[in-house]
Amino acid sequence: MKKYNVIVNGTAYEIEIEVADANSVSAAPKAAPAPKAAPAAPAKTGTGAGQAIECPMPGTILSVNVQTGSTVKKGQLLMVLEAMKMENEILAPCDGRVTGVNVSKGSTVESGITLCTIQ
Repeated sequence: MKKYNVIVNGTAYEIEIEVADANSVSAAPKAAPAPKAAPAAPAKTGTGAGQAIECPMPGTILSVNVQTGSTVKKGQLLMVLEAMKMENEILAPCDGRVTGVNVSKGSTVESGITLCTIQ
């Protein structure tokens, strides 16, 4: 055991540290389990023509509030994207009709992919 004096935020502490030699060190730690494989990309329900609504960041689709053929107004909720433990609302940038929805609830998405199209 070695003793040390340490000052933390103006308060003095006396600590003892045990020095381990190479023979007393326990076995190497176990490797972490392999991560689960990502689910396969969802099938597209229509490629659609018009303005593409792109995914702003990687995440998971929590809900899809429109379907192909739906009429939407500017600012209407299209879907909810969970990214970095936050729910992000994907809103319609313009009035129009949804010509294609390329994701479904539970889909894992990457930044820049087309989520849906509005014409």
